Amino acid sequence: MSDPAPEKEAGTPPSVEKEAGPPATPETNEPEKKKREYKDFGHEQEAPTHAKVDMSKIELKAEDLYDKEKVDLETIVIDDVFKLLQCDKEGLSQEEAKHRFEVFGPNRLESEEQNPFLQFLSFMWNPLSWVMEAAALVAIALSNGEHRPPDWEDFVGIVLLLFINSAIGFYEERNAGNAVKALMDSLAPKARVRREGKWYEIESAELVPGDIIAFKIGDVVPADCRLTEAINVSIDQAALTGESLPQSKKAGDQCFSGSTCKQGEAEGVVISTGPNTFFGRAASLVGQDDDTTGHLQKILAQIGSFCLVAIGIFVIAEILVLYAGFRYTYRRGLDNILVLLIGGIPIAMPTVLSVTLAVGAQQLAKHKAIVTRITAIEELAGVTILCSDKTGTLTTNKLTIDKSIVRTYGPFSADDVVLLAAYASRTENQDAIDTCVVGSIGDPARARAGITLLDFKPFNPVDKRTEITYREESTGKIKRVTKGMTGIIIELCTRNKTDEVENKLEADVEEFATRGLRALAVAYEEVDGNNPEVEGNGFELIGLLAIFDPPRDDTKQTIDDALALGVKVKMVTGDQLAIAKETGRRLGLGDHMYPAKVLKDGPQPGGKHATLDEMIMDADGFAGVFPEHKYEIVKRLQGLGHLCAMTGDGANDAPALSRANVGIAVEGATDAARGAADIVLTEPGLSTIVHAIRGSRIIFQRMRNYSIYACAVTIRIVVCFGILAFAYKFDFPPFMVLIIALLNDGTIMTLSVDRVLPSNTPDSWDLAEIFAYAVAYGLYLTLSTIVLVVVILQTNFFENNFNATITQKNAGDFQLHMIVYLQVAIISQALIFVTRSHGFFFMERPSVALMGAFCVAQLISSIIAGFANFGFTNIKAISGTWIGIIWVWNIIWFLPLDFVKFGMKATVIKYLRERRQRRIADEVKSAGGEIPLTRTTSRAASVHESMYSNRVSFIRRAARKVGFGGNVKMSGDELRRFSSMQAQQTGLTLARNPSRTQ
Repeated sequence: MSDPAPEKEAGTPPSVEKEAGPPATPETNEPEKKKREYKDFGHEQEAPTHAKVDMSKIELKAEDLYDKEKVDLETIVIDDVFKLLQCDKEGLSQEEAKHRFEVFGPNRLESEEQNPFLQFLSFMWNPLSWVMEAAALVAIALSNGEHRPPDWEDFVGIVLLLFINSAIGFYEERNAGNAVKALMDSLAPKARVRREGKWYEIESAELVPGDIIAFKIGDVVPADCRLTEAINVSIDQAALTGESLPQSKKAGDQCFSGSTCKQGEAEGVVISTGPNTFFGRAASLVGQDDDTTGHLQKILAQIGSFCLVAIGIFVIAEILVLYAGFRYTYRRGLDNILVLLIGGIPIAMPTVLSVTLAVGAQQLAKHKAIVTRITAIEELAGVTILCSDKTGTLTTNKLTIDKSIVRTYGPFSADDVVLLAAYASRTENQDAIDTCVVGSIGDPARARAGITLLDFKPFNPVDKRTEITYREESTGKIKRVTKGMTGIIIELCTRNKTDEVENKLEADVEEFATRGLRALAVAYEEVDGNNPEVEGNGFELIGLLAIFDPPRDDTKQTIDDALALGVKVKMVTGDQLAIAKETGRRLGLGDHMYPAKVLKDGPQPGGKHATLDEMIMDADGFAGVFPEHKYEIVKRLQGLGHLCAMTGDGANDAPALSRANVGIAVEGATDAARGAADIVLTEPGLSTIVHAIRGSRIIFQRMRNYSIYACAVTIRIVVCFGILAFAYKFDFPPFMVLIIALLNDGTIMTLSVDRVLPSNTPDSWDLAEIFAYAVAYGLYLTLSTIVLVVVILQTNFFENNFNATITQKNAGDFQLHMIVYLQVAIISQALIFVTRSHGFFFMERPSVALMGAFCVAQLISSIIAGFANFGFTNIKAISGTWIGIIWVWNIIWFLPLDFVKFGMKATVIKYLRERRQRRIADEVKSAGGEIPLTRTTSRAASVHESMYSNRVSFIRRAARKVGFGGNVKMSGDELRRFSSMQAQQTGLTLARNPSRTQ
């Protein structure tokens, strides 16, 4: 293919011999110029190595063959490869292949299957569910006694809540993407292999180390191999390594499993299969389960713990007071405890948050962002660092001529140089260089307009240039244009090859190289007469084109918007450092970037960075990185306390996408990247990410509002009914608490579409503030109920003023139970209007859905209060007068709630925030000026674990013991070996088998 920047020079092509010899001085200086011109675009060459130990001591097994301390199959001389693998070019015997298959296993990646039934049951295994399950057991098993039947009504209601919760969670998890499966599916299914001297077509899964394979244009490389024969081979490994262009390969080079042959044909010897391949190591990183719990799961666990502690305190108090103090009967005391268990546990919290996230996912879909893991929405709201791949993500992954910096050396203008270069390009069956050159003139038809093609020499690896001979129709003259590698083109030029031109050319090429731009030289000559095969009057260097992968049109604005939202953007690319810096400058991202080797070597002694973590935080990006490097960068940022998002489009990005708190696959991403990602963009560019960040922060505010509400209701229920039981021996029926919970949860579901404003900074769960607000609201609402009961039982205020009476006027009155039910139901649900607003509740208009649901729920509550006379529970309908009194009473008590909120902000919340700032300042001081950040974990576990539960490992162990599912996996030792030793060497591997275009 047309290659403007190979890593090493070739000899002068035969066509040069016909040219007049150049002056002596330029000839003498040329080698030094070439070395400087192209050094930046190559990789350091290392001589082939040999095994580091006696090869006779290396056994044919994975532990030895893939131990880098003993031997490196990827770089040793090809003869040693055959010796180590005990094979030859005729291939293995069928018996030996079968034996090696048993030793090394199949050439595919395996994943663990989950049993659906146990997966469903696992959603009922978490602290919140435990309490509700205990309450169900109390209602059905422990409620027998005193000649009363079990409490079937409460039991059915509790079980219904549990199953609804589990069903939603199960559905969400079963539809989540499986990154390992996507990586498996992208492996080549068939392979051509030579065994016993004959060629066969077999399943690629049957390949073993030592097999001789063949592939040609269009084939997917089925396993990591070393080439034994290569005829004009070009391999596209962008999806694996992030390199922009297909890479030329020669005999002895390595090809990676999963890459695609774009040109030529080759034979090679397989050196690694399945999980041992470059591709397999990426898959093992994606599939690693670090046994951590997802971010939202931890928040839910802490909120659940708060509720459990509050409930536990009052349950213990009731057991002591009611049984020991008041000598309650067994069943009577049990009913009071059930009230606290059913009313205090926010069992619907996971369901409400699930609906909120699911609706949010639908809203994000309108912005062309498909959410594959809904809990990622919550984590996206708190993301502080966005790590972005360059090729295909920040840039278009389509090479372009930068017309603004075209260098000219003759009478031709920049536009003329580009047009002549297009003449010297193919218009059909184009390679990447020809495509970008022809595309730069706008209309591809101009590449042949006004000329008659007489002869065309396409690019080949020897000449390293293209050449066209054509007749100009307007003048009838025959002309010739060539374009290609700078060193080759300048050797052809005889008419203007002066010291001045060569010095200028050298300076221009060096400038391009420094900026990460690929140089493409163009030369021109005229041919006398009408014979297109004769020599011309001598080539003249007319221009130098700069080729680069341009940023997407909206990328700069997207990065600016992300920074405005408090999200720092870091570029993490497999491309070269100079190219990364140039892209960073064009995007306003900065050019403070480092090569990947610093991730292994660390900062230089005496430099401004004392540790690698400091360097990673300070960097604008990293270049020349590979899957394990990206994974390590994300892991370290998380270790510094950041919630990290990663964007990418190739299989090489999959491990980091999986490790990140939020993985984002851009439009056109490979199946592997989409499978590893949490959010998949279906529209080009990154602008959708800004919409997703804003949308996620809206959703976060909705979840925070609900969390305050849920915790407040817990305090309100347990404290209120606990005090009433202690003060008046008040026996509230458990079934009515269940009704309150059902109506509240139905209304609160509409929070998923509520109107809220997103924050301009990353969100985080400040649980101390949430709990402080909850306690204040809960105690205030408790006071409203207790005062009402006191006024009813201790005074005649309502009888005298409203002629409202109850039957017995004592704590056991069934009508009093109904009054308390209606008062608690109305004002508890109205609390959401206070928690959802930052100022006065009437200043922030709620959604129509929320307001409508509240009105319907309270209408139902009022109807129940006025007409319900359930025989199975201790309630009795009340008059319309009482219903009106309760509504007015609640309105009077509701209005000051905003002042409770403002008072909390001015006192307790202010104190908590100042205390947090003082703590951070003390930590900074003790750390010598560096901010010590708390550790965050990846969300890898939450691919397989639901937001609804912090499930314990015995669920999985039970599945294995009873034989559910077929589990095929690597041992822990192998996983550690593949992800550490092999991972550290992968970058060096590609450096020793360099790109021909980088």
